[in-house]
Amino acid sequence: MRAHATKLIEITERNAQAIAKKWLKDVRSNPRTPAYQNLPEDSALEHAVEFYSHFRSLFCTEKPFQEAKKFFSKYADERFTEGIPLHEALYSLILMRRHIWLYAEFQAIFITAVEQHQAVESLTRTILMFDYATYVLAERYEDLMRREMNERVKAKQKGESWSFRETLVR
Repeated sequence: MRAHATKLIEITERNAQAIAKKWLKDVRSNPRTPAYQNLPEDSALEHAVEFYSHFRSLFCTEKPFQEAKKFFSKYADERFTEGIPLHEALYSLILMRRHIWLYAEFQAIFITAVEQHQAVESLTRTILMFDYATYVLAERYEDLMRREMNERVKAKQKGESWSFRETLVR
C-alpha cells in the first residue's frame, strides 16, 4: 500500500468518531436530508462510525466492487428499514465522502507537492469506492422497493395487513 493511502486511511480510521460527529451534525442540519433529523442520534452516528472505521477494508481491497456490495447492501437495508428515502441516503454518502476530505484537509496531511499528487491518487480511489457505494445503494433500494410492492400486493389480495420494513427488521 502506498504511503499516501496509508496516511488517509489511518487518519480516517483513527478519527472515525470525530469525523462521524461532524458528518452527523451536517446531515442532521442539511435541508437535503430531513429524514436524518428524526433518527436517534446514536443510531445515525453508529453507521457513520462503522463506515469510517472500516475504511481500509473498502479502500485497499483487490476487488472493490465486491467489498462495496457487501458493505453497502447492509447499509442500504438499514437505511431502508429506518425509512430514509433513497435520495437522502445517497446524499448522506456524499456527505460522508466530503467529511473524509474536509477532515484530512483540516489536518493538513497533504502539504508538499508530492503529497498533493498522492492526495489526487487517494481521491481517485475514494471516488471509485463511493461510485460503487452509490450504485450498490441504488440497486439494493430498487430491489427492496420492488419486493415491498410485491408483498403488499400479495397481502392485499389475501386481505391482510402487512409491513415490509418490519419484516426486514426481524
